[in-house]
Amino acid sequence: MALLGNVFSKLRSVVNKWSQGVSNLFSDSPLTDGFWEELEERMLLGDVGIETAEELIADLRQIAVDRRIAHTGELRGVFAETLVKRLEDIPGTGRPIDVSDRPSVVTLVGVNGSGKTTTAGKLASRLIREGKTVILAAADTYRAAAIEQLNAWGERASARVIAHAHGSDSAAVAFDAIAAAKASGADVVIVDTAGRLHTKSNLMDELAKVGRVASREVPGGILETLLVLDSVTGQNGFTQADIFNKSIPLSGVVLTKFDNTAKGGIVLSISQRLRLPIRYIGLGEGVADLELFSCRDFVHALLGMERANDG
Repeated sequence: MALLGNVFSKLRSVVNKWSQGVSNLFSDSPLTDGFWEELEERMLLGDVGIETAEELIADLRQIAVDRRIAHTGELRGVFAETLVKRLEDIPGTGRPIDVSDRPSVVTLVGVNGSGKTTTAGKLASRLIREGKTVILAAADTYRAAAIEQLNAWGERASARVIAHAHGSDSAAVAFDAIAAAKASGADVVIVDTAGRLHTKSNLMDELAKVGRVASREVPGGILETLLVLDSVTGQNGFTQADIFNKSIPLSGVVLTKFDNTAKGGIVLSISQRLRLPIRYIGLGEGVADLELFSCRDFVHALLGMERANDG
């Protein structure tokens, strides 16, 4: 419970930059058209997205009518439960990756600078603390410092790193890492792919090749592909995810650099518009600063409420 409390504290300090204005709307004032307009505006400013914001407003308006709610203060708890339900309705949200097979393969994808290599190291550390043996595949063979960076994370996490020379075929790196995992009995292979613009079809084709290699080498096994998305990216994240998902099917999202954003609403946008589960969230630079996403803790922090006992 201490760990959950720490995560909640971090979440609250982040989302408070934006959510104070939202939570302050839920006072004892009468429900008016002005309240609904301001609530929608606040959500849009927080990167919720117009489609999701309009749906939420429509839901709340209907509940207010059905329950004969006359004051904004009565809506805070209702709003919280509505948000929690919407997030939890996406299968896999807040759930750890499945590493029950040996070897399980986890591929991290995303654009340049999204934090894939750092996430690979943090995820390896988390899995090793859970008793798993992990091999890191340095499949980012383009960025000059990527292999060195992953090696440094491997040392911090006590994970073996498989790497080829700069400029090598990334799919070949993934192949060798999976082969090494089979030979050594390692539990998990984490493939750190090169950052690539989602508009570059040749690079997306290369990513699809990495996916095909993993599917071929672990037939019928567990293949997780996580989109690593910079929380500051905003609405452009949806375009990224859509195109990445067409090249290599995504099983979830990792939101990084969440401690640097004032727009907590991106969580709602990604979940609702992309129908992809948010699995982990990055809240710092430390090796242990990758946490499972908690719907209830996030929503309660977002609305300035106390942490839920069961969150």
